[in-house]
Amino acid sequence: MENRTILGLIEKIKIGEKEILAKIDSGASRSSIHISLASELKLGPVIKSVRIKSSHGVQLRPVVKVKVLLAGREVEGTFTITNREGLKYPVLIGQEILKQNFLIDPMKNENSDN
Repeated sequence: MENRTILGLIEKIKIGEKEILAKIDSGASRSSIHISLASELKLGPVIKSVRIKSSHGVQLRPVVKVKVLLAGREVEGTFTITNREGLKYPVLIGQEILKQNFLIDPMKNENSDN
């Protein structure tokens, strides 16, 4: 547990100069970002495309590398670009980033406005 950063289920992250609330999801192998936010932040270039299976079926999604400030640490990971319009948070942080010495405590944000 040494040198591990504790995250709640929702965390404020920073991409470039923009602060955003992100959902932390240990059940997601990949991180994802809403297409309009990726466009606004001018993320890219697209490094590859991947097939993603979800409850909505199979999608082919572009992938970009992104540096994110998460809990005071700058980490880099790959993010799929997708339409997250109907979802509460425009960014989802998945296992690829969480494996960089992060742990999740679901009680962390329980009594804060974040």
